[in-house]
Amino acid sequence: MKYLKFLIFLFLFNCKDQNSKSMEEHPTNALIHETSPYLLQHAHNPVNWYAWKPETLTKAKKENKLLLISIGYAACHWCHVMEHESFENDSVAEIMNKNYVNVKVDREERPDVDQVYMNAVQLMTGRGGWPLNVVALPDGRPIWGGTYFQKAQWMDALTKIAELYEKDPKKFNAYASQLEQGVKSLDVVQLNTEAPEFNEAFIDAAVKKWSSQFDHDFGGTKRAPKFMMPNNYHFLWRYAFQTNDEDLKDYLNLTLTKMAYGGVFDQLGGGFSRYSVDEKWHVPHFEKMLYDNGQLVSLYADAYLSTKNPLYKTIVEQTLNFIQKEMTADNGAFYSSYDADSNTPEGKLEEGAYYVWTKPELQSLLKDDFDLFSDYYNINDYGLWEHDQYVLIRNASDEDFIKKHGLTKTTWEEKLKNWRTMLLEARKKRSKPRLDDKTLTSWNAIMLKGFVDAYRVFNNVAYLASAEKNANFILNTQMKSDGGLYHNYKNGTSNINGYLEDYAETIDAFISLYEATFDEKWLTTSRDLANYTLDHFYDDTSGMFFFTSDEDDALMSRTIEYQDNVIPASNSVMAKNLFKLGHYFDNDHFDTIAVKMLNNIKPEMQQHPSGYSNWYDLMLNYTNPYYEVVITGKEAKQKLKDFNQHYIPNKILAGSLKGNNMPLLESRFNPEKTLIYVCVNKTCKLPVEAVNKALEFIER
Repeated sequence: MKYLKFLIFLFLFNCKDQNSKSMEEHPTNALIHETSPYLLQHAHNPVNWYAWKPETLTKAKKENKLLLISIGYAACHWCHVMEHESFENDSVAEIMNKNYVNVKVDREERPDVDQVYMNAVQLMTGRGGWPLNVVALPDGRPIWGGTYFQKAQWMDALTKIAELYEKDPKKFNAYASQLEQGVKSLDVVQLNTEAPEFNEAFIDAAVKKWSSQFDHDFGGTKRAPKFMMPNNYHFLWRYAFQTNDEDLKDYLNLTLTKMAYGGVFDQLGGGFSRYSVDEKWHVPHFEKMLYDNGQLVSLYADAYLSTKNPLYKTIVEQTLNFIQKEMTADNGAFYSSYDADSNTPEGKLEEGAYYVWTKPELQSLLKDDFDLFSDYYNINDYGLWEHDQYVLIRNASDEDFIKKHGLTKTTWEEKLKNWRTMLLEARKKRSKPRLDDKTLTSWNAIMLKGFVDAYRVFNNVAYLASAEKNANFILNTQMKSDGGLYHNYKNGTSNINGYLEDYAETIDAFISLYEATFDEKWLTTSRDLANYTLDHFYDDTSGMFFFTSDEDDALMSRTIEYQDNVIPASNSVMAKNLFKLGHYFDNDHFDTIAVKMLNNIKPEMQQHPSGYSNWYDLMLNYTNPYYEVVITGKEAKQKLKDFNQHYIPNKILAGSLKGNNMPLLESRFNPEKTLIYVCVNKTCKLPVEAVNKALEFIER
């Protein structure tokens, strides 16, 4: 314990800055050979960086040097700050190169490495984040770590750790062993041997507990910063709908409206930033992540389906327009993110510089329209950020604004269009944020599903075209010869083995694409990928899935990811997939595993409900009727479109335009009629031809 306290002392210790001096020898930086934009950002540092590879770890063992592992991602603001302050400094690099084998990790390419060391740092310090910096023994076991460090603090800590290791490495070994056991204990999921029991009262109690955190003034939770957490609101939306909870519906509509009005949504170019630093969704952390936008498109599409609120449709359209124009490659792949930072006119890298406005700048551009614009987008104390800069934010609906100013709807829409065109043209002249143009399979699948959901709701064939193009990219480029998936793609190369998140999200997206098109290849591919995960990721002991394949190089701990976060946990997505595939293929094995997984997590779900929202969504499938809707016949696709104009979260869809031997479709085709079957627990109502008649069989 004394040793642990000393390590924490090193973490907190602050000393005077040291003068920079040139190194006698120019370092060797191996990152120049990588494809990750984040690693390439560091390729010209004076630090002898290496990528995370087996040969890097072998080098550390051979030289008996400590590993210094620094983890971040391309759009990370504080990663850039630490790079500028420390990693670009010759004096800092001299300490690092002399005493450590320095490893740079892109957390988005290597989430497995990130999870292990994030768990370790959280155990050591009680907090985590990025940049994530860890010192480890040559065998990879961590002994010290933290997040962002000031230069003087960083230099002093690294010097002292190196001296201690040289004098008494046994102490480090003893502590590393203790910490290793702690990290491994976090990845243990106990098999729940109690009989599964899923009921509405359990979910009701969780939502009641959760609701104490709701912000009824600005939406979201009572805290800042505010993350959007789309999976949380997607579950709550479904729950409110199925329980007819009007108060919860009001809260969710408030949340979605305030997010749409806020600076966290790019009011000019579309697309969401990662989170808001304040309680009113005003000032974002300006990085734009693919996974946020994919999930938010799905959420707003379903919200529109339930409410027909035109604001929600606008948000979907503007977000997808941004994705199609700015984050889509020619081959249909989606890029990962846009940086929070961009250059000011003076050439200084600054967060939000691309997006913010000054009053004189807006007055010059808008002229006579400035007063109207400033009232709508709050170029006042409400919209002021810092340094006399404004982040555009709304606080009134278009209907109220039009009424207040005596405008016609046509005149108002024309003004909005002209303002956006004018300001976007002005913004184009600025230095654009850096694009992380690598492709990640899991994130692509999330965005793919967003396009599918938008097509399902709005019947825009351009959305379906984007979805199918991306799905074919995954199928033709990211699928390996053995039926597995790659995780990454850049410059024509895919070289990292897929993680559970890649399989789970791809299966989910392909099932959705099947339901939107009735193209059977997407469903059979989903089943095949599920079988692959059972072969390579499933843990018989816990009944859960490991995050890494049994073919991957071993890390200190083999993680089981089960807590939902900004992205739902790969295990919760996988459990929902198996539930659906069990219904599609009449596969009891799939369904049994899904039940076992949910039952394993159930004991933890009440403690922190928002961390298990996707599991609660799965539980609703067992506590409410779950429908199998089958449409067969020549007009199946048209009836599917009509059916999709209704929000029904507790169902799967299957269909065909001709005879089909799939379990749900077998012996149901009639060449003379297009029939709709509505079934629950393998018991079906008599088939009907009219969509409205089929809807009468469904408790909505």
